[in-house]
Amino acid sequence: MHVPDGFIDAPVSVATGAVAAAAVAVSLRGARRELAGAAQGGGTGAERTAPLAGLVAAFIFAVQMLNFPVAAGTSGHLLGGALAAILVGPYTGVLCVSVVLLMQGVLFADGGLTALGVNITDMAIVTTVVAYALFRGLVKVLPRRRRSITVASFVAALVSVPAAAMAFTALYALGGTADVPIGKVFAAMVGVHVLIGIGEAAITALTVGAVIAVRPDLVYGARGLTAPLELRTSPLAAPDGEPAAAPAPAAPSAAVPSAAAPRRSVRRVWLAGLAAALVCAGGLSYYASASPDGLEKVAQDQGIDAKAKDHAAKDSPLADYSVKDITDPRLAGGLAGVIGVGATLAAGTGVFVVLRRRRSADAGEAAAPAAEHPTPEQV
Repeated sequence: MHVPDGFIDAPVSVATGAVAAAAVAVSLRGARRELAGAAQGGGTGAERTAPLAGLVAAFIFAVQMLNFPVAAGTSGHLLGGALAAILVGPYTGVLCVSVVLLMQGVLFADGGLTALGVNITDMAIVTTVVAYALFRGLVKVLPRRRRSITVASFVAALVSVPAAAMAFTALYALGGTADVPIGKVFAAMVGVHVLIGIGEAAITALTVGAVIAVRPDLVYGARGLTAPLELRTSPLAAPDGEPAAAPAPAAPSAAVPSAAAPRRSVRRVWLAGLAAALVCAGGLSYYASASPDGLEKVAQDQGIDAKAKDHAAKDSPLADYSVKDITDPRLAGGLAGVIGVGATLAAGTGVFVVLRRRRSADAGEAAAPAAEHPTPEQV
C-alpha cells in the first residue's frame, strides 16, 4: 500500500506530512518510556525492548518483500503496524514502521518521497493505533492465557489493514489528483484489503505466537497478563488433634519472571530473528508474487494513477529491490534484500539506542536532586 508521488495533491501531502511529523515526535517521547520499561507496568522484560526494536523494524522490512497472491492478478504484503505494536509497544511500533518506510522510499524507490507523510500516516500510524487499541480491548475480555494473545493479535492485524485502506480512501477524497468516484475507490480498496488482512493476520499471529512460545517476557502486549501459578497442597492431619499444618506458600510461575529473577540473554532470539529476516529478504523474496499489490491494482483499474509521477530515486542502485548492474535477478534481488535488512537494522537500532540512553540520562538527572535533599526517612 505504498502511495507513490502524484496520487495525492500537494496541500494534503503537506498536511499529512505535518501529522506524521507530530506523531513521530510523540512516539519518540513515548518510545523512551517503553524502551526504559516504564510503560505498562514495567517488568523484567521491559528493559529488553531496546535490543529487539531495531530487529523488529528489519524483520518487517524483510517480510514486506514477500508479496502473496490474494485474488486474480492481485497480491498483498505485510504492513506491520499490528506486529510491531504488540511486540515492542505502540509508540515504538510507529517508529519501527516509519523507519521501514523511510528506508524503502530513499533506498528502493518504493513509496513516493513527497508522499512519505501519507504513507507514514496510513501505514504506520493508522495500523498501529487501530491494531493496538483493538488488541488491548480483546485481551481484557479474553481468558488470561498465552493463546489469547495470539488470537487477539490475529484479529487486531486483520482489522488494521482495511482500516488503513479506509484511511487512504479518506485522504484520496480530500486530495486525490484524478477524478474518480470515491465510492468506487472505497469499495475496491476495502474489498481487496480485507483479503490482504487475512494474510497480515496469519503472519502477525504466527510471529507473535512463536516469540511467546520461547520468550513470553519479550512480548510487550503480553506483559502482566499471566497470573502467577499457585501451589496448592491439601492440609495434613496432625497427631493428637493439633491444628493442621499451614499450606505451603505460593510458588511463582515460570511464565511470569519475578523481580529477583536473573536476567536472561536475548541473544538467541535476536540471532534467530535476524536469520529469519535475512532468509526472507535474501532468499524467499525471489519467489514472491509479481502481481501488483492491492493499491496498485485498484489504481490501475479505477484510474487513480492517471497523474502518478516517477520516483525521484528511480535510478538509484537499489531501485525496485534489485542491485543495479547485476544481471542475475535472483542474486540482484537477494543482495538488495540483505542490504535493506542491514540498513534498516542499523537505522532502527541507532534510533532506539539513542532514545534509551536519553531516557537513562534523564532518569539520572532526576535522581541527583533527590540524593542532594534526602527525605526524613532517609535521614
